[in-house]
Amino acid sequence: MIYFIVNNTARTGKSRAIWQQMKEILENRNIEYKAYQTKYAGHATELARKISSLPEDRIYLITVGGDGTLNEVINGITDFSRIVLGILPIGSGNDFARGMGISKDTLSNLNQMLDLIDADTDGTAIDLGEVSCEALEAPKYFAISSGAGLDAIVCKKALHSRLKKFLNQLHLGKLTYLLLTVESLFSMTTCDADIVFDNGEPVHVSRMIFAAGMNLRAEGGGVPMAPDAVPDDGMLCLGMAHDVPKWLTFFLLPFLVAGKQKHIKAFDCIPFKECTLHLSSSMTVHADGEYCGENTDITYKCLPGKLHFLKVS
Repeated sequence: MIYFIVNNTARTGKSRAIWQQMKEILENRNIEYKAYQTKYAGHATELARKISSLPEDRIYLITVGGDGTLNEVINGITDFSRIVLGILPIGSGNDFARGMGISKDTLSNLNQMLDLIDADTDGTAIDLGEVSCEALEAPKYFAISSGAGLDAIVCKKALHSRLKKFLNQLHLGKLTYLLLTVESLFSMTTCDADIVFDNGEPVHVSRMIFAAGMNLRAEGGGVPMAPDAVPDDGMLCLGMAHDVPKWLTFFLLPFLVAGKQKHIKAFDCIPFKECTLHLSSSMTVHADGEYCGENTDITYKCLPGKLHFLKVS
């Protein structure tokens, strides 16, 4: 039995037609499956919790949607040791799929996953991140990134952005994050931060614009916040901009988008297993683009090899 969690509203509703094509493949290959359609925010978490509690030694679970659906699913899994998770990306950003080298050919991806399942694979082990902060009742998992400051503000705006819906219609959804970044950069407030890496001595930074704990190299529609980050090394990477006027950051933004920020003093990219940020004033926080409130104390932690993943290309 294969279980699917399907977000029919992904890519402004176009996922519905894609799912119908996928059903034809499943039926032609005589695959035994159950599909659950998400009906409201947070529903994928409830469904993943229900599926992962089933009394099976190994559970193949495939999400059909975007990065937000994926985040809901991983936060609903109660026993990662028995779950092998597949991702069929049909969202607007698809940062997880891009970071894992998954192609845009959804039907080919599905056939590859079915072949892997036929071979009784236990998947490829990759890391997850975990974020804790005062606005969350419990720590939250993330597969791509969790950030504080500018990137989180942009993610919060994108959740309800008319611009995003319009650009999705033109197949230009990735531009949403870039345009909202430019808009938000000049209106946001920076803060000072004391950051502790792996229980070491605090590092002080001033005028922090953003700090993102990265499991993959890129977020926000493909912006490489941490060009050297990989999801299977037991480490996260803190991509950060600080100690620079916001107007200058605007001119440095093209280097960030191109992944060429490594040698620019305003940017840092620091690998870590666990780090805690103590901010002088609250900042917006996100996890895989999902809003996590306004916070002054934030902890990121790497969970090595936590997720078993159906790797296709």
